[in-house]
Amino acid sequence: MTEPIPDHVSIWGELSRLEHTLRYVDVPLDGRPVRTRVLQAGTGPDLVLLHGTGGHLEAYARDLAGLAADFRVTAYDMVGHGWSDLPDRPYTIDVLSAHLVSLLDALGIGRAHLSGESLGGWVVAWTAAHHPDRVDRLVLNTPGNIANKPEVMARMRDSTMAAVLDPSDETVRRRVEFLFHHKEMVTDELVNLRRRVYSRPGFVRAIGNTLVLQDPEVRKDFAWDPAWVSRVKAPTLLLWTSHDPTGGLDEADLLLGWLPDALLHVIDDAGHWPQWEKVSEFLDVHRTWLLTGKDPS
Repeated sequence: MTEPIPDHVSIWGELSRLEHTLRYVDVPLDGRPVRTRVLQAGTGPDLVLLHGTGGHLEAYARDLAGLAADFRVTAYDMVGHGWSDLPDRPYTIDVLSAHLVSLLDALGIGRAHLSGESLGGWVVAWTAAHHPDRVDRLVLNTPGNIANKPEVMARMRDSTMAAVLDPSDETVRRRVEFLFHHKEMVTDELVNLRRRVYSRPGFVRAIGNTLVLQDPEVRKDFAWDPAWVSRVKAPTLLLWTSHDPTGGLDEADLLLGWLPDALLHVIDDAGHWPQWEKVSEFLDVHRTWLLTGKDPS
């Protein structure tokens, strides 16, 4: 009798039946190319996915096949992240947004749906406010700390820097587990993948260039604020969770008051990575919202 295959989540297992391309694209940023790692799959309306602080495109490994059934989906490593280039400059929100817009140009994408998690949510909202002609619909996935709370900024900065300075199993696992409500879902593969990213030459400097956003003096120029958030005209779905460690529903209410056209959907029993913890609901939310403009709940 054949031994049963263990029920185990693996990134390659999630991608095994998905026809996709994984390549590097030179993306101009202020006149210089940024070698950017890009995964694309599927056909249909364009959907671009952005990860969070210190992250990489594998954050969406469990969703790519499902999303590719309805969209031409693009996931990439933001500048200073994953296996993309790490130029020595602050990766402020305007820089991350400029990199995104330049990537759209490089890929020949005129307009796209944008879905960003955590830092990625901040970037896609900023992009929609400043480049409205490039954005169809938005999903802001657990964008976190809308109220710019100092204690949240300190926790994000300290936990991330500790893991990058000492990319051991213990410190990196603690950093990844911070993202999850169900910490038992954090796999060795996911931890070791991030250990490899954090161990890249130059990554300590790169994460410092990312964490400038947790400095109140730098952050004030890009902080969530109705002055620019109210300029987001793209229909927006706020995707919150019941156990997000970076921001509660009170902060979702702030955004609902600032955004001209927004709805709120809350995923129960998940933390900061609903795209990994609650795959079916994450996919249903994206499919329904982006294709019909309705909240599936």
